[in-house]
Amino acid sequence: MRTRVGLAGAAALTVTGVVGAAATPAIAAPDEGSGAYALGFVQAMAVGDTIADDVKAQAQAQQRVADAAEKAAEKREAAAAKAAEEKAAEKREAAAAKAAEKRANERADRSAERRSASGYVDPVAGVDTTTTYKQAGASWSSGKHSGIDFPAATGTPVRSVGPGTVVTVGWGGAYGNQVVIRHDDGKYTQYAHLSATKVSAGQKVGGGQRIGAVGSTGNSTGPHLHFEARDGAYYGSDFNPITYLAGKGVDV
Repeated sequence: MRTRVGLAGAAALTVTGVVGAAATPAIAAPDEGSGAYALGFVQAMAVGDTIADDVKAQAQAQQRVADAAEKAAEKREAAAAKAAEEKAAEKREAAAAKAAEKRANERADRSAERRSASGYVDPVAGVDTTTTYKQAGASWSSGKHSGIDFPAATGTPVRSVGPGTVVTVGWGGAYGNQVVIRHDDGKYTQYAHLSATKVSAGQKVGGGQRIGAVGSTGNSTGPHLHFEARDGAYYGSDFNPITYLAGKGVDV
């Protein structure tokens, strides 16, 4: 409810456009007195509030779109960084594998040259040793490692290191499937944890001849060849196999 002055003010608002077309036209007042008249001013303010709400909602929607775009950009950047890192890792692995293959080929070539001179080779071509001779640990009943290990995939060929006669083929308890060979110099070599054997007791073998395949039988934590050098065919007579092979011109 507005007086005559109020009506004039409403009319002014209508003309200036602050309320705009939403306001009802001013109603003429009587010449005298200060009579009260109804004016749709409350409705005009309600329309104004609705417009403000719409503007606010639109701004919020635009902000949500912007936030979603930013998150999407961050995800794309993270995915690109991850892809680049994986690609770099693949390149490093490929380079390492190529270098290992090159070393293995060089070692195989050297072994072939030595075999032509001495008749002896390393038991697994191109594979570096891991666990050393006499290394201490609870994994071995004697408390020390009695040979050297050649880690390789199951099925990798195992070769007799030199010419000799097979004296033992079969299960060796903690050694798993094994082969023992007596060489022409009177020394023995033992090949343990085999997945398969290719020779029989009493058979003559040459240096480099395949006698079995790498495995993980017996007391083993993974596929590898456990190789020992011995003064006799029985446990307790072992000596450093690296020294033995080195004396035959074989570098492992």
